[in-house]
Amino acid sequence: AGIGKCVAMELARRNARTILACRSQERGQAAVEEIRAATGNPAVVLRLLDTSSLASVRAFASAVLRQESRLDVLVNNAGVTGLPFAITSEGLEQTFATNYLGPFLLTNLLLG
Repeated sequence: AGIGKCVAMELARRNARTILACRSQERGQAAVEEIRAATGNPAVVLRLLDTSSLASVRAFASAVLRQESRLDVLVNNAGVTGLPFAITSEGLEQTFATNYLGPFLLTNLLLG
């Protein structure tokens, strides 16, 4: 939803292979279908990613590096605000992990 969906829509309009990295399979798949229908670009795909989980970030990055021949643009757009204080299963504060640590790790893993 929001800025991320608009960016994905514009990239797909420009015929880019576009990977939507989403936490929710249902919401992500709905966005993929909407973007494909609006742009006529079949190369819009969904990959699951939870940036609050460093294990999820590592698995996502590994799959992208293994499955994709190249990566030209990375848009780190995930973010949360106003959540109650919570600790992830990896012992990290959830908001900090989601907004900073996960995207930082993802970027560094994909740089190669």
